[in-house]
Amino acid sequence: MYLVAVLGNLLIILAVSSDSHLHTPMYFFLSNLSLADIGFISTTVPEMLVNIHTHSGVISFVGCLTQMSLFILFLCMDDLLLTLMAYDRFVAICHPLHYAVIMNPRLCVRLVLVSFLFVVCLFYGTGIGVYLFSNKSSSTKKGTVASVMYTVVTPMLNPFIYSLNNRDIKSALWRLHRRAV
Repeated sequence: MYLVAVLGNLLIILAVSSDSHLHTPMYFFLSNLSLADIGFISTTVPEMLVNIHTHSGVISFVGCLTQMSLFILFLCMDDLLLTLMAYDRFVAICHPLHYAVIMNPRLCVRLVLVSFLFVVCLFYGTGIGVYLFSNKSSSTKKGTVASVMYTVVTPMLNPFIYSLNNRDIKSALWRLHRRAV
């Protein structure tokens, strides 16, 4: 599932960056969402695979803090990028004649940068604070299954939900395949 998630998201980034037809605000946000999903899943799964392989559940304090911080960072990036995508669709539907003026490339880059800065400043610091001062609690099997579903399945399905079933992305991937062959 990890490989499917990473490869699916990389395909979206490759398709959007290589096809000029996809250089629009929505696909810009989708490629950034794919990048955030790769980071999101890559913060937990490699350590989980090591733990499964070595039959160990031990992680250093610094490793745990780093993993949790990156997890929160990428989770919040996902949320904010989805919000930006919703705003993009709002402008396209409610102000179609002004869409090109409002959602220009410069604004899109600024929105992504501001959302990343917002995540770092607000959620990253808050997440670390909550994590450092949380009580020890025993984990249940249900909690483990739920967390695996959330951290692995969601980033794996996002490319299929948001992009790979999209006609424009399919066409871009097909053109990319024909150029490669």
